Amino acid sequence: MYYVYMLTNKNNKVLYTGVTNNLKRRLYEHKNKFVDGFTKKYNVDKLVYYEITNDVNSALAREKQIKGWTRAKKNALVESKNSQWCDLTESIMQI
Repeated sequence: MYYVYMLTNKNNKVLYTGVTNNLKRRLYEHKNKFVDGFTKKYNVDKLVYYEITNDVNSALAREKQIKGWTRAKKNALVESKNSQWCDLTESIMQI
């Protein structure tokens, strides 16, 4: 399983798109600021969107596609499944 996911900060001002084969582990790393970089610098750790695929190449292509979108299009994608921009981390941790 591969996950394409989007994170934001508490004010929903910054969006980060990533891909991983272990979303639980990756969320733990983001939330605990284990990796230096964009998400640590901007305190981006709220999961607002994710999708699942079995194919790594599809996941990487989708990540690249989303990263190329405008902010408005990314917002629309999030709002299509998570209109309140709630943190979806709990739903992932129960899988």
